[in-house]
Amino acid sequence: MKAKILIVAGLLVLSGQQAAQAADSPLADAFDKAAATFEVPRDLLVAVAYAETRLDGHAGEPSASGGYGVMHLVSNPSTHTLEQAAKLTSQPVAELKSDDAANVLGGAAVLRARADALGLNAAARKDAGRWYGAVAAYSNAANDGTAKIYADAVYETLAHGVDAKGVAAKPRSVQPDLGKYADTPQRLAAATDYPGALWVAASTANYAVSSRPSSDKIDRIVVHVAQGSYAGTISWFQNPAAKVSSHYVVRSSDGQVTQMVREKDRAWHAGDYNRRSVGIEHEGYVNNASWFTDQMYRSSAALTRNIADRYGIPKDRTHIVGHVQVPGSDHTDPGPNWNWTTYMSYVTGSSGGGNPHTPEKVCGTGYKVIDSAALGTSGTVYLLYNSGNGNNCVATLKKTSLGTATATSAYLEVQGSARKTDSGNFAYYAGPVTAAAPGKCVKWGGKAGSSVYDSPFEHCGS
Repeated sequence: MKAKILIVAGLLVLSGQQAAQAADSPLADAFDKAAATFEVPRDLLVAVAYAETRLDGHAGEPSASGGYGVMHLVSNPSTHTLEQAAKLTSQPVAELKSDDAANVLGGAAVLRARADALGLNAAARKDAGRWYGAVAAYSNAANDGTAKIYADAVYETLAHGVDAKGVAAKPRSVQPDLGKYADTPQRLAAATDYPGALWVAASTANYAVSSRPSSDKIDRIVVHVAQGSYAGTISWFQNPAAKVSSHYVVRSSDGQVTQMVREKDRAWHAGDYNRRSVGIEHEGYVNNASWFTDQMYRSSAALTRNIADRYGIPKDRTHIVGHVQVPGSDHTDPGPNWNWTTYMSYVTGSSGGGNPHTPEKVCGTGYKVIDSAALGTSGTVYLLYNSGNGNNCVATLKKTSLGTATATSAYLEVQGSARKTDSGNFAYYAGPVTAAAPGKCVKWGGKAGSSVYDSPFEHCGS
């Protein structure tokens, strides 16, 4: 279909200054060289690095799971991609840890090895969508569910584009070949203590079974920063070698929450506070503020508020603390970039903020609203169009029960094709639901609360 109104193409276009910076960036050159050397799609390689580290090598310091550099090459008791990269590239381990160019080359080598193991030939390697299985394998995840979370994050990054650290990758619409992951549920079935959280069990070697609060009163909530990515943190807590865990992990991009240890049990996250606290890990690194998004703050604050209400924990900084505040702790997280004022205002409800998302943010770069419909006072469903790639998108944004998972849905139906729907219990929005409809009409709609909107077939192409 075509929009009825004139829309400026939403493609990422670099200014002359930005282009010059990208051209002069040693890190950009490293991605170009590594991609060419190992025949890895260059923008996909950038997306893997951005999803892992935001392109930050952290001066050679390891992540919590023993990952080094921009590409997060891992060396721990169960995973040895750092050593594999050294063998594949003939680069010293020390250089792979601390030198960005060497690390990117090593990451490309490991990713290519994953592709070779899956039998991708030269023709297939030119299609970024065919690398989904290799990307999932690069995660070194403990199971297919966690590997899919990781790969989905990489392809989401690829779709949104990257412009950081002198490295630019334009937004790319790629249809990933899910292969064996097509039937892998992301929302693993299990009842959670917090409604709307995903459930992924931590290894039983990483926490202590208990019967709280009857055995120990829960009167603290401890805020952590993981020193790693969302999927990487989940995978690490599933690894028996870790000997650490937290009850929850929160994603940076959209605030998605995964529970890994029951609140009744003692997660190993805060030393002497393990008996009395619930631990919340946040994706990211303490020295990089870009991980701490408003979506993360709001989602985590809603979780904290829910826990505090259930256990009668006062919503103050005496009872809601950072890891650094735990007696005897040698940790510094959540660090100086964590905005406690903003976070606590969301916990106490004193900020007065609305939904932090917009339909354009949900659907991504290049999409513009061409129609909308109110869902009573509960939300609004939007129809958007991207003149750059010709796709439509539908998103439903909530106005009430923000931060609490409630039934919300969005759908898009191209005339003559099956309806595509995103439906579930969501904290802020449903969608994005996207589809191409060249020369065809579309039906769209959604639900929030008890209100439903269903359009007729409309917005037809000429």
